[in-house]
Amino acid sequence: MEKGDASLTKRMKRTVAMFATTAAIAVLAASPAVRAQTDASLVPAAPAPAENGLSEGVVAIVNDNVISTYDLRQRVLYLMVTAGVRPTPENIPQVQQEALRALIDERIEIQEIKREEKEQKFEILATDDDVNHEIARMAQGNRMTADQLLEALSKVGVGADTLREQIRAEMSWQRWIQGRYGGSRMKIGQDQVNAVIRSLEAEASKPQYQVSEIFIDSTRAGGIGPATDGAKQLVTQMQQGAPFAAVARQFSSAPTAANGGDAGWESESELAPEVRDAITQIRVGQLSAPIVAHDGVYIILVRDKRSGSDSVVVQLKQAAISLPTDASPAQIDAAQAKLIKLKSQITSCASVEADAAKIDGVVAGDLGQADVKDLAPSFQEAIKPLKVDEVSDPVRTGAGLHLIILCGKHQSGLTIPSRDEIESRIEDQQLSMISKRYLRDLRSSATIETR
Repeated sequence: MEKGDASLTKRMKRTVAMFATTAAIAVLAASPAVRAQTDASLVPAAPAPAENGLSEGVVAIVNDNVISTYDLRQRVLYLMVTAGVRPTPENIPQVQQEALRALIDERIEIQEIKREEKEQKFEILATDDDVNHEIARMAQGNRMTADQLLEALSKVGVGADTLREQIRAEMSWQRWIQGRYGGSRMKIGQDQVNAVIRSLEAEASKPQYQVSEIFIDSTRAGGIGPATDGAKQLVTQMQQGAPFAAVARQFSSAPTAANGGDAGWESESELAPEVRDAITQIRVGQLSAPIVAHDGVYIILVRDKRSGSDSVVVQLKQAAISLPTDASPAQIDAAQAKLIKLKSQITSCASVEADAAKIDGVVAGDLGQADVKDLAPSFQEAIKPLKVDEVSDPVRTGAGLHLIILCGKHQSGLTIPSRDEIESRIEDQQLSMISKRYLRDLRSSATIETR
C-alpha cells in the first residue's frame, strides 16, 4: 500500500469513527422528549416505508432517484441527535435544509460510484461487511456492542439504515477520491513541504492560536444571508450546551469537520483575513459571533493562545582540525586548505562524518542543539548567513579550525511537524478541494427536483 493510501485509510476510519462516537454519546444522553418534539416539527408526517420500500411523500428526485419524507425526517433527527442540537422553530428549517443537501449529495456520489464501477469493472462501493465493521468499531469505542449501539439509536427514532447508508456513502466516496487522485497519483513536491516549514518558522515569533472552526459554505447554504442566519442558530445552540465538535462534524464544510473542527495551532497569517481581524478580540474559551467571509461564514472557538518566541534554536555539526593556540601561519594555512577542500565535498548534514573521514586530521561530530545566543560569538557570526545543510567558512578558535554545518533551525518552543505529517496535511487539503470540485460538477449536471 502506498504511503498516501495508508494515510487516507487512517483518516477515513478516523472520520467515520469520530462522528459515530459522537452519535453514540449523544444518543445515550438524549431523552424521549427530544424525539417527540423533533418528530412533530421536522417535515410533514409520513409513515415509515412499507414492506415494498415505498413511502407516502417525496421531497426530492435526484436523477430519477427518490428522497422520501421518511428519508428526510430520519436524517434531520440523526443530525439533531449526533450534533446535540435541540429542535426549535428557528433552527428546524436550517437543519432540514442541511439534511436535504446531504441526502442529495450522497445520492449523487453513489450514482457516480456505481457508474464508475460499471465502466471500470471493479468494486468501489463499501460492502455490508465494511459498514458492519465500522459500526462495530464505533460501538467498541463507546464500550458497547453493535447491537447495543443500534438499539440506542432506535430508542430516539433513528433507524439502523440511516446510520448504515451515511457510513456507506462517506466510505465509498472517500475511497473513490483517494483511489482516483490520491496516493502515488498525487505528487507532493519537496518544495511544497519546504515552503510550509519556512512559513512555520517565519511565523514562530508571532502570536499563535489553538482554534476550532465551523465554516458554513454560502454556496451550499443558498447565499451569505442564509449562511449567516444558520451560523447564528448554531452559535445559540452551542451557547445552550451543544458540543462544538459534534456541531462541526455535522454542519461544517471545512476539511477540519472530520476532526470536530480542530484546526490545531495557527498563526494569524494562516487564518482567513476576516478571521484574522477578529481573533485578537476573542478570549480563550470564548465562542465567536458569526464571522462573514467572502465565501461563507465562520464560527471560531479559541481554545488557547501563546506568545511567539524570538529565540532561535539551531542543530549543528562540525568538522575540525585541532591546532595549538600558538600554531604557525604555515600550520594554519595547511589546516585551512584541508577544510576548504572538505567544504566543497559536503553535500548535506548527513554526509559530514563520511566526507570528513576521507581527509587526514579532520574530526567530525554532532554539536547537538543550542540557542543561538548561547553560542560563541565566532560561531554566531559563522552560521548567521547559512541555510539548512550549508557549511560555514573555517572558523578559528583556541582549539583549532572548524567548519560549522547548519542541520536545522527553528524558533524556540516551536514544534515543526515531520515531513510526512506535512505531506499528509497538504494531501488532505488537495483531496478536499478535488472532492468539492468533483461534487460541484456532478451537482451542476444532475437533474434535481425538490418539492
